[in-house]
Amino acid sequence: MFFIISCSHNETGIVAIFPETSEPMQITEGKQHMFASYHAINSWSESQRYVTVLQTDLINTLPTEDDTALMGLVDLENGNEFIPLAETGAWNFQQGNMAHWLGTSPDSLIIYNDMREGQYVSVIMNVLTGDEINVHPYPVSTVSPDGREAISINFSRVGEARPHYGYAGTGQNSQRDVKFPDNDGLFLLNLETGESELIVSFLDLKDMVPNIEPGGMQYIDHTLYSKGGSRIMFLARAIPERNTTCFTVDRDGGNLQRCFPDHWGGSHFDWLTDDQLMVTAEYQGKQYGHILFTAGENDYKRLGNGLLDYDGHGTFSPDGRWMATDTYPEGGFLDQKIYLMDMETQAVLSLGRFPHTEQHLGDRNYSRCDIHVRWSPNSDMFGFNSTHMGSRQAFIMKVQQPE
Repeated sequence: MFFIISCSHNETGIVAIFPETSEPMQITEGKQHMFASYHAINSWSESQRYVTVLQTDLINTLPTEDDTALMGLVDLENGNEFIPLAETGAWNFQQGNMAHWLGTSPDSLIIYNDMREGQYVSVIMNVLTGDEINVHPYPVSTVSPDGREAISINFSRVGEARPHYGYAGTGQNSQRDVKFPDNDGLFLLNLETGESELIVSFLDLKDMVPNIEPGGMQYIDHTLYSKGGSRIMFLARAIPERNTTCFTVDRDGGNLQRCFPDHWGGSHFDWLTDDQLMVTAEYQGKQYGHILFTAGENDYKRLGNGLLDYDGHGTFSPDGRWMATDTYPEGGFLDQKIYLMDMETQAVLSLGRFPHTEQHLGDRNYSRCDIHVRWSPNSDMFGFNSTHMGSRQAFIMKVQQPE
């Protein structure tokens, strides 16, 4: 059955017909598992037969240099068989090892981060043969839709500021004592030639971000290509006071622009098109919400008609019809929720609550298990991480689209 919801947010009256969704299906078991990338990053091969996951024995402690995770595939057409691929030494509970399927060969090639001889690198692998195609001396943060280039950031610098988003060890020079290095920032990496270019330096950001307190530093965290690959979104943050400035920039480093006025901050985001994106931020500096706008414009619109006025990990289905989002563990039962929003009507449907185990929170919540929804290429299923069955595992829900 499909869910039909009548929305009365305007005088015409709008009816939203939601898709039929399956019960959550656990696709990993045994040890601890998670999808091998961050939210809004595709985990599926183009055929949708395989998804990339990480396997680990760790439950609630941050990985050290000695704690590798096993990257593998789950074969969704063969009883959810786990197919091991490689050990990785560059991973965390929030973003895995940033595995991406490459658009150049989306059923066979992936790129993922690793540590080799004490340095963070990115590895291109043919998952069907197990062969390494190339190893680049830069870890990737986001990969272009066509699979020909990527953006690299300094994960050691991230680790100085947010240990649960960086990698263990000193695989890059963090330059911790330099507030705005002129030789570090956002690097464009050619995945075919291995050439790299610094397209936005920290020094470029100095006059566009709030002042940094003594002893602090600026760092770049999340990045994401637009749907067509022409622009990149990223967050510039600082410590000791965590202030956030959201930016978009053309892939060649031109047209660097702030997304919001002062005091809006920003947290999680996804691109709807090559021009429009959603960022969770403090609307008018007052209330967090899922805010949709056009890059370079001030056409801000809060999504969800008041039901999504919080900081979630909003993610658009590839067909643009839906946005799925989640909540952090909250309340006495540490409930996490998944919501689905119809992009045409902004009607919102709850898809369930998933209690988080206290065991998996760890010190300062560094090992918590965020839901982190990600859609399949055909928009007919999405995956998420959860501990509601007692251990950290990967789940999918199938989505039957209404006509």
